[in-house]
Amino acid sequence: MKKTLFIIILWMTALWAQFETPVTLSAEAESSARAGEVVNILVTASMDAEWKVYALRDQGEGPIATRVVVTGDAIESAGMVLEPETEPKYDDGFLTNTRTHQGGVTFTAPIRIKDDLSPGTYDLKVGVLYQVCNESLCYPPKEEFLDISIIVEAGEAREDRMDMVMVADVFDRSGNINLDAAIEQGFFSFVLLAISMGFLALLTPCVFPMIPITVSYFTHQGEMGEGKPLKNAIIYTLGIIGAFSILGFILALTLGASGANQLASNPWVNLFIAALFIFFALSLFGMYEIQLPEKLRQFSLKQEGRGGIIGTLFMAVTFTLTSFTCTVQFVGLLLVAASQGQWFWPMVGMVVFSAAFALPFFFLALFPQYLAKMPKSGGWLNSVKVVLGFLEMAAAFKFLSNTDLVWGWGFFSHNAVLAVWAILMLLAGVYLLGKIQLPHDSPVKSVSVPRLMLSTAFLTFGLYLTSGLFGQRIHGIIYAYLPPVVEGESGSVRTNGASMAEEYEWFSEVEDGLAEARRTGKSVFIDFTGYTCTNCRWMEANIFTKQEVKDRFGQMILVQLYTDGGPNHREKQQYEIDRFGTAALPFYVILNPDDEVITTFPGMTRNLDDFLDFLDEGLAG
Repeated sequence: MKKTLFIIILWMTALWAQFETPVTLSAEAESSARAGEVVNILVTASMDAEWKVYALRDQGEGPIATRVVVTGDAIESAGMVLEPETEPKYDDGFLTNTRTHQGGVTFTAPIRIKDDLSPGTYDLKVGVLYQVCNESLCYPPKEEFLDISIIVEAGEAREDRMDMVMVADVFDRSGNINLDAAIEQGFFSFVLLAISMGFLALLTPCVFPMIPITVSYFTHQGEMGEGKPLKNAIIYTLGIIGAFSILGFILALTLGASGANQLASNPWVNLFIAALFIFFALSLFGMYEIQLPEKLRQFSLKQEGRGGIIGTLFMAVTFTLTSFTCTVQFVGLLLVAASQGQWFWPMVGMVVFSAAFALPFFFLALFPQYLAKMPKSGGWLNSVKVVLGFLEMAAAFKFLSNTDLVWGWGFFSHNAVLAVWAILMLLAGVYLLGKIQLPHDSPVKSVSVPRLMLSTAFLTFGLYLTSGLFGQRIHGIIYAYLPPVVEGESGSVRTNGASMAEEYEWFSEVEDGLAEARRTGKSVFIDFTGYTCTNCRWMEANIFTKQEVKDRFGQMILVQLYTDGGPNHREKQQYEIDRFGTAALPFYVILNPDDEVITTFPGMTRNLDDFLDFLDEGLAG
C-alpha cells in the first residue's frame, strides 16, 4: 500500500509542466570520424554525491531505468548503449533490488556514420530519460534533449573503427517485442513498428463485432441527416484514436499496466455495452427512433447542428472499450512502460497504433452515410438495417456472457448463447425471404436473387450453429466469440470439443506447477488467459486442439492463470506484469523446474509452426 501511494504521488508530481532536477546533462562526440565508421557519443549526468540515477537495464519493479537515444540524419545505425558496471542493491523507496549510478555517470552510445556522407559537420540530437533520487526523495521521471555536432572527415573508413555491439533485435525468435530495442532504433523505426502492430491488431477476433455496429450507426446518421458524412467519419476516427490513447494512458497511470484490461473486463462495463447494443438493435428493428433528448437537441441546434458529434464520440469510446479486451503484446508493453513512469514513447506508440487500428473504420463510417442519401434507398436500406440489428443483438449476448463469467451467474452459458445465436441467424434468414414484416418494411412482392442467396447463407449458418448444440465441433473463429465452458471448481475451460482437464491436469497456481515440475523434472507451460479474452478462446480452439500441440503438452506441467476473474486473479495479473513486463492476453511462458524462464510467446498466432517451435524450445531447455 505504501509503495502504491508512493508511485501515485510520484506520478501526480510528474504531471506538472516543468521542474528542475539536481542533474546536469552534457554530451559530446568522443572524436571525429570518417563516413562508415563508428563513433562514440559520451553522455554525462553530473550530480552531487547524495544523488543517484538508475541504470539502463535489469531494474526491479518501480524505478525508471535510464534511457539514452541518439538520432540524426547522419546516423546509419545505433549500437547498444554502454554503462559502468553496477551491483544490485535493495532500494527502500521501491522495496526491490535496483541498480544505480551514485554521484554521476557517463554513458557511451556508439553510432555508425552513413557511408555516403560528404566531409563536414552534422547535427545530432541526444535524448535522455532518467529519474534521480536520494535517500529520502525522488524527482519525477524527466526526459531532456541535447544538441551536439559531429565532424566527418575525408577518407576511407578504417577497419579498426567499424565494429560495435548492435542493439538487440526488436523481435526475438518467438516473436516477442523488445520495446527498448525498438526505441533505440530511432523514432521512425518505432513509428513503423506501431503502424504494423495496429494493422495486425485488425486481424484479432475482438474487432469483428464492431463492423456491423459501425455500419448500422452511421447508416442511421445518414438517414437522419446529422452532420456531413466526411466530418462524422473523421470525428469517429479521431474519437477512437483519442479514446484509445488517452483512456489507456490514464488507466495505466491510475490502475497500473492492466488498467485498460481491468476496465474492459469489468462486468458493469460489459453489461453497459450489451444494453447499448440491444438498444441499437431494437431501434434498427423499427421499435423506436434514436434521438437526442429535447434539451440537448435544442442546444445542438444553437451550436450549428453539432448534435451528431456527441453520439459519434460516444460510439468511439464504445469501440475502444470492446477492443481493449484483445490488447495485443505491443499495447501491453506500452501500458507497462507508462505505468512505470515513461510518457513520450508510450504516448507516441498508442497514438500511432490506434490511428492504424482506426483507419478502416473511417471508411466503414463514411460509406453508409452516402448510401443512406441515395435516391430510392428506403426499402432495401431498411432491410440492411434489420439484418444488422440481428447481428448487433447477437453481439450483445457476447458481452452479457462476459458479465456472467465474472459474476458466476451460470445463465448465459456456452450452450445458451449458442442457441440464441442460432435462433437469431435463422430469423434473419426467414426475414430476408419476406416472411417476417417489421414496422418500416416495404412489402416483399418477390425475392431477388441476391436476397435469396443472403437468406440461404443466414439459414445455413443458423443450422450450423444449431448442430453445435448436439456435439458438432464449431469452427474456431466462431468458437472464440462464445463463452467458454467452465470446469466447475477448477475454473479452467473446455477447448473446442474437449475438456482440457480431461486430457491433462492443469494447475491454477504457479507454485503448484513448479512443485510438480521439481518432482518430475519437466518444464512448466504457463498460459496467461482470461474468461473474457476472445483471442485466448481462439488459441484454445485452433492451436491447443492440434495433435502436435497435445503431444508436447503431454511432456510438460501445465498451468493456467486467469487474470480477469476467479481466485487470486489480481495477483496473477500483477505477476505477469511484474515478471514479464506485459499485461497482454494471451501470453505464454515456459519455465524450468528451478523457476527460470526458458522462453516466452507473445499471444495469438495463426502459424502453428511458430507455436510448435516455441514449445520445442521449452522442452529442449
